[in-house]
Amino acid sequence: MNKLAKIGLTALAGSLVATSAFAGAMSVSGSAKVTYQGGKGDSAANPFSNSKGISFSGSGELDNGFTVSTGYTMTNAAFSSAYVSLDMGDSGTLHFMNGTSKAGIQKYQDKMPTAGEQVWDDVDTDDNGVVGTGNANAFGYEVSAMGLTASASWAREAQGTDTSLVLVAGDLMDGLEIGYGFGSNSVSATQEDDHTTAYATYTMGMATVGVQRSKIDKASADEERTAAAISLAINENMSVSYGVSTVDFETASLSDEESSGVSASYTMGGITIGAVFNSTDTVAGSAGTDKEFKEVSVAFAF
Repeated sequence: MNKLAKIGLTALAGSLVATSAFAGAMSVSGSAKVTYQGGKGDSAANPFSNSKGISFSGSGELDNGFTVSTGYTMTNAAFSSAYVSLDMGDSGTLHFMNGTSKAGIQKYQDKMPTAGEQVWDDVDTDDNGVVGTGNANAFGYEVSAMGLTASASWAREAQGTDTSLVLVAGDLMDGLEIGYGFGSNSVSATQEDDHTTAYATYTMGMATVGVQRSKIDKASADEERTAAAISLAINENMSVSYGVSTVDFETASLSDEESSGVSASYTMGGITIGAVFNSTDTVAGSAGTDKEFKEVSVAFAF
């Protein structure tokens, strides 16, 4: 560990030890979901499935006014994610995260509005052209001032270091948010992939529209994804959305991957009924690998 990192960690640990929490709260929440899935190219023997999750979260205020929060989530009885955050008010928030993205380009990799899932979910399982750096035992930092937000992440991987920075402007005009991010992902001891993304979303009344363009510069071949979507909040309980996405592969032997999808959701208290229909032509750039995905689900939150 370099000297700068040691100094930063020592200072953070010292501040947490030197100040005591005088108020705190702990909560438990959970979910259960029953799903039917099917579609062209789906070889599952049983289209029905069940998933469940449970989350523990807590927070406490320190004597100096800072707030410490933590969370731990299990999905289907296995570890899913965890985090510890230190909110320092106007000075920003520090995060230590494992399996969750609270800062950096991973948090902003997909900003398209949707009532359910993104148009490539469950059809492009490799998430081609979707930017992202490591979030396993990673550090993050976010700070906002004068309508601008800076969000950074750092993770030490076995093969090197993953870093990213995102700048977001949310006060240019009412309902408009734009962002630009870049980062690097170590894929080997001698190779890094460069990730960039830019997006804009605009909300007016019941409608939210968005467009995002991301690029991954790889040593082998680049990938570039362009996505656009619109979502409509029909009322307080029901939303629908439509989106499209295209992945351009630099490799001459691969064709463009084109996806489109429709989602809808309806909430009644702690119950949400959802429906998704996604279609992708030329999955991962391979000709003749068209795929469709259909899902109907009932989710319970408690």
